[in-house]
Amino acid sequence: MKKVLLLVSFFLLIATQAEAQSWLEKVGKKVENAAKRTIERKAEQKTEEAVDKAVDKATDKDTYKGSSKGKNSETTEWTEMEPGEIERADKKQDKLRPEMTYAKSDFVPGDEIFFDDDLVDEQMGEFPSQWDLLEGSVDVAAIEGVKAIAFEPGGFIAPLMKDMADYLPEVFTLEFDFWINDKEGTLDQEYKLFFSDDKTYHPSDRLIQLKFGNVSRQKGAMAWTYKTPSDESRDGEGAFEIKEHAWHHLSLSFNKRAFKAYVNGTRIANIPNAAAPKTFAVYASDWGGITPGTIAITNIRMAKGAVPLYDRMLTEGKFISYGITFDVAKATIKPESYSELNRIVTLMKENPDLKFSVEGHTDSTGSAASNQTLSEQRSQAVLDKLAGMGIDESRLSASGKGQTSPIADNTTDEGRAKNRRVEFVKQ
Repeated sequence: MKKVLLLVSFFLLIATQAEAQSWLEKVGKKVENAAKRTIERKAEQKTEEAVDKAVDKATDKDTYKGSSKGKNSETTEWTEMEPGEIERADKKQDKLRPEMTYAKSDFVPGDEIFFDDDLVDEQMGEFPSQWDLLEGSVDVAAIEGVKAIAFEPGGFIAPLMKDMADYLPEVFTLEFDFWINDKEGTLDQEYKLFFSDDKTYHPSDRLIQLKFGNVSRQKGAMAWTYKTPSDESRDGEGAFEIKEHAWHHLSLSFNKRAFKAYVNGTRIANIPNAAAPKTFAVYASDWGGITPGTIAITNIRMAKGAVPLYDRMLTEGKFISYGITFDVAKATIKPESYSELNRIVTLMKENPDLKFSVEGHTDSTGSAASNQTLSEQRSQAVLDKLAGMGIDESRLSASGKGQTSPIADNTTDEGRAKNRRVEFVKQ
């Protein structure tokens, strides 16, 4: 009987060890998979330290559940998420990616707006009132519910300015959204920007030419040619990541000689020595013999170059930010605002005694009551975002001013653009 018991105990021990080994292998596999997911996501989301921490926190919370035992313990318990939870986490990460890209962008929007066209007041099917038609045909259309300037192939336009031959300062920024149909590049869309030294835009007068879009099945292609101050011709090319059936944000900066181009916060072109232009125009077509796609731009803004935040604050006791923008009639912060938010975070971290009242301002479009509510919501959204990026909430307060404190004429597009602002007032 004892021999039988010993044999049974022996086999039970072997079975237990086998089960333990199997269990350990399963747990080890789960840990390995979780680690792989973490590495992959972190590789995609590298950015400034403060933003990294926010992303890591969100990732740890939403991707897997677990607990670490002890401050320096190597023991960690993991449980995999359900498919629905993983899908929600992936969607959250997709939302975070553009924010992270903009947060590490070195693009700084200009401070003094001298041209702004969001097309909100334009009539559908009409020619956009703030532009001049150079060639072809364009009109105002709705693209995914957004009013935009839609180009027929060969459409060529320039902004209407007081002096059409000389309006770009030596330091300026230009921003707008452009439409891309598909990721595969099967729908041909070609955008061209011509920067010239007069208003003719003749090829011999073009100082900088930037071409981008889905061109001849090249997905997210960008190419540029330019002249140096000594009239030497040079060129370059790059590429950008695109989303299917979506708006993309183009940002350009020119600083005396340095020209940079960004798509969705990622710098594509970096030209250190270009001749200074005086004008610009937009041309769009579908060359390449492929099925044409929708060609459209919207939310066009030009501004004079930016002054460092700290210098503005020392001079006025506050600084105005036009780099923080929102969806129309909402308090949703646009992704392209994150480069500006990151500058503010850096300023406050470098100056730990700084405290600000975050004040939201609107133009006079709409009722005073709705504008007051909107400004309060926007100022609070900015405060919450800065707090999420590592700034102690005790250093910030939110205040909505509505339309009560205009700094420009609300009867013009540029004036309304200046009045839609976020002010950081030193406390």
